[in-house]
Amino acid sequence: MSFFKRLFSKEKKDKLDLGLERTREGFFGKLARIITGKAHVDDEMLDELEEILITSDVGTDTTEKIIKRIQERVRQEKSMPSDQLNQVLRDEISQMLVGHEGEESEEIFIPATDGMPYVIMVVGVNGVGKTTTIGKMAYQLQQQGKKVVLGAADTFRAAAIDQLKIWAERANVEIVAQAMNADPAAVAFDTLQSAVSKNADVVIIDTAGRLHNKVGLMNELTKIKRVMQKVVPNAPHDVMLVLDGSTGQNAFEQAKQFTAATEVSSLAITKIDGTAKGGVVIGISDQFNIPVRFIGVGEQAGDLQVFNRFEFVDSLFAGKTK
Repeated sequence: MSFFKRLFSKEKKDKLDLGLERTREGFFGKLARIITGKAHVDDEMLDELEEILITSDVGTDTTEKIIKRIQERVRQEKSMPSDQLNQVLRDEISQMLVGHEGEESEEIFIPATDGMPYVIMVVGVNGVGKTTTIGKMAYQLQQQGKKVVLGAADTFRAAAIDQLKIWAERANVEIVAQAMNADPAAVAFDTLQSAVSKNADVVIIDTAGRLHNKVGLMNELTKIKRVMQKVVPNAPHDVMLVLDGSTGQNAFEQAKQFTAATEVSSLAITKIDGTAKGGVVIGISDQFNIPVRFIGVGEQAGDLQVFNRFEFVDSLFAGKTK
């Protein structure tokens, strides 16, 4: 049984196919070699599949889960033809990925918040594409007709403030920024006040990308949340962690650090187009039980795509299921 249904435009889907090309070629090149010459799935083939999944940065725990599920299907069916392995993998991975509200649309879904702005607080270490991701989100939301305000609360790097200002101008959205080393919580507070007064639809708050220590990070993010809630009671509505997919297992470690420090509610995984480590999307979504909301497959503003697990798996297995 295939879980895939067409949801994206051809242009978006082609871009996703291209973005996952290196991962797909690496994974399926290895998979084809273990299937060649074998009529049925056996223990040796599953051992080799386990190694392929781990080296594709799916992660040990998620890999073990996938292998156990396939072993159970083989046991139930008594025998599984080797040419069915691709389809079985596709179905198991589709079920394993965590879905999110709004994944069935190419547009960014913004839930209703009783007349208040929808607040996204973005976290992640420096260098993962955090500020660029915010800029791309702002651009797309503005194109959808949303009124967006950005908050430059990463005040420890002048470059972060400057970069966000450039994106705000490019996206034609408002930005609230203060001087370098200003109190990040004060910036967040001012941003929400401005957004409320101007009836903004969405606020996106950038935060410092420092893993100085877990306690310090937790205290800083907790303070920002507490101050924002003085203006918008339920803010932030989404705490989004940005991870660089090309770093593989380092992305897992960053996810551990940030989920321990704050309640992360969604993920944006960037730079998938430049890597063969696309399997990291599967492992992180499964192990942390957090939905991937966005995936980065290129440099253009539109290349930050709303993540849909069915489209992702179809692109990962493109041309490999028949």
